[in-house]
Amino acid sequence: MTQVNDIMTRGVAVIPAEATLQLAAQRMDELNIGALPVSDGAALVGMITDRDIAIRGVATGMIPQESLVRDVMTPEVRWCSQSDTVEAALAQMGSEQVRRLAVFDADKKIVGIVSLGDLAIRQNSSTDTALRDISKPGSPL
Repeated sequence: MTQVNDIMTRGVAVIPAEATLQLAAQRMDELNIGALPVSDGAALVGMITDRDIAIRGVATGMIPQESLVRDVMTPEVRWCSQSDTVEAALAQMGSEQVRRLAVFDADKKIVGIVSLGDLAIRQNSSTDTALRDISKPGSPL
């Protein structure tokens, strides 16, 4: 069985919780990504997505140059271990309705991100079930 370690994206950029939404958006643009893990020192305290910035930030009237990542991030970090199987990661994504998971090593340090896109292009198994589960309508925030 293929492990998450075999297909994850390495070299993860993180952003401090005290950074501005503008800086987070700029970093996402530079890296061509849609999410950044959020740090407070060495601790991972959340994830921020481009959707968080747009919906929880800009749409509610926050000023991107002044508002902070911590104010719109998702504080629950969904994660898996780099030794987990791809099937386990897919199942977790489906059950938790997320498109990406932080990947931790045995010391609980972030070593990568695994996304539904990674799984779709680097894995032979089907991502259909996970995508169906992730895409189920949810309740508004």
